Amino acid sequence: MPLNVYGIGNALVDVQARVPDELLTRIGYEKGVMTLVDDSVQIRVLSELGEIDTFRCAGGSAANTILGVQQFGGKAAYAGKTAADDLGEFFLKDMREAGVLIEVPPAAEGHTGTCVVLITEDAERTMLTHLGVSAELGEADVVNRDLDAAEWIYVEGYLFGTPDNQAAARAAIREAKQAGVKVALTVSDPFLVNAFKADFLELIGGPVDLLFCNLEEARGLTGKESARDCADALAAFGPRIALTMGKEGSVLVDPLGLDHVPGVPVKAIDTTGAGDMYAAGMLYGITNGLEWEQAGRLGSLAAAKVVGQMGARLAQPISKSEIAAAIRN
Repeated sequence: MPLNVYGIGNALVDVQARVPDELLTRIGYEKGVMTLVDDSVQIRVLSELGEIDTFRCAGGSAANTILGVQQFGGKAAYAGKTAADDLGEFFLKDMREAGVLIEVPPAAEGHTGTCVVLITEDAERTMLTHLGVSAELGEADVVNRDLDAAEWIYVEGYLFGTPDNQAAARAAIREAKQAGVKVALTVSDPFLVNAFKADFLELIGGPVDLLFCNLEEARGLTGKESARDCADALAAFGPRIALTMGKEGSVLVDPLGLDHVPGVPVKAIDTTGAGDMYAAGMLYGITNGLEWEQAGRLGSLAAAKVVGQMGARLAQPISKSEIAAAIRN
């Protein structure tokens, strides 16, 4: 079956909660960033939540994007590693009920990864991630028959954090290029740029056809300051660029030039998944007949919708009339 996008990334169950700043101070983690933690830390943090309401859903950066493509009406597959435990069953059921093809068999031992997302009143999200068996996703877990059927493959930068994951990402990219599948990469987080800048630049100058990044990540990759200078510097490596700037919108670069796509005004409630949903709108758009700049407008609309609610997945599908208005403006 033809696919719009094949995603590869961490398979995590997100546990989201609205918390006061005081709780972040108490647990001792930096606000607004993602931190990898071990199982004992994750248990302690969850215990700190006490009676605070939590919301659970299948997550992980690329998984959020793949779910977004499905919500727009696209067709997508996903490669991510879960364990044969309750959380793993929840993740697979949640993805499959959304229509995502996912065939990687669960690991016989270990625990499914989790991401505790702590959202403060200013809509900033602080993420504490325990990868669990997701760290074991390897080359053997790349399901080639799904990958070869896709128009694009979407690879999350978080995979560069472990040797097995990075090997899986690179294997998927090689398979994609051999099959004529275009490659989209998101660098995912500024801390990854600091740790794996050379790896990212190698890929951006090689097999990557489309790079997603935010302004802070772009500055880390290029040493430039303004969004335009960063985008131009990255585009010189060869790929198309989609550089997001929060409420200021995004800068897009393709062979025909540079465009600024304005952001969609919204009262921010939770910034979790904004970049993931932007990528979903872009990837759905360019695989379903939209022009490059129109796809960027759809990405901006999707990002605004998800920022205006709790959770990294759209609570309600975006209507056809909203989509039409967004790409027409």
